[in-house]
Amino acid sequence: MHDRKLLNIELGRVSPERYKELPESGICLILDNIRSAHNVGSAFRTADAFKADKIWLCGICACPPSAEIHKSALGAEDSVPWEHRPDTAALVRELQDAGWTVLSVEQTEKAMELQEFVPSPGHRYALVFGNEVDGVQQEVVDASDGALVIPQFGTKHSLNVSVSVGVVLWQVSSNKIKTT
Repeated sequence: MHDRKLLNIELGRVSPERYKELPESGICLILDNIRSAHNVGSAFRTADAFKADKIWLCGICACPPSAEIHKSALGAEDSVPWEHRPDTAALVRELQDAGWTVLSVEQTEKAMELQEFVPSPGHRYALVFGNEVDGVQQEVVDASDGALVIPQFGTKHSLNVSVSVGVVLWQVSSNKIKTT
C-alpha cells in the first residue's frame, strides 16, 4: 500500500486569527485545578483541534504565557480564548446563569456513559475536567447539571486528564455534528 502523508501546508488549517472568527461550537472546557502545565497545554491543543469556544483555567491551573504550556499546546494557547478564575464552583453557577449546561467528567453514582450522551441542538455545554489526583471537586460535581463518565475496561480506574479531554471532545463533537 502506498499512501503519501500530507504536508502541513496541505492540511488546510486556519490561522489563529481566522480560528477566532469561526462560528462558535457551543462547547467550552473548564479545567478544575489541573496541576501540570503540560496537561493544560495538551488541553489547549485538543480544544483547538475540536474548535472549543473557550477554556476556563480554574484554581491552581497554570496559565499562559508558560514554556511548559507552549511545549504541548504548540501555540494553541494563542488561538483558543481562555480566562483564569480562582473558584470553579462560582464559574459553574455563572455559566449556568448564562444558559450553559455544565457537565463534570467524573466517575459518579449517576454519571451517564459518554457514548450515551447526545448533545441537544443549539445547547451550549461546559465540560469540567478535574485534578490529576483528586478529579473534579465534589462541590463542582454537586453544582453541575450532570456527569459524564468514560467507560473503562482494564485494571486502572482513570485516564490521564489530557487523554480524557481528547476522548470526550471527540465523542461530544462527533455526536454534536450528527445532531445538527
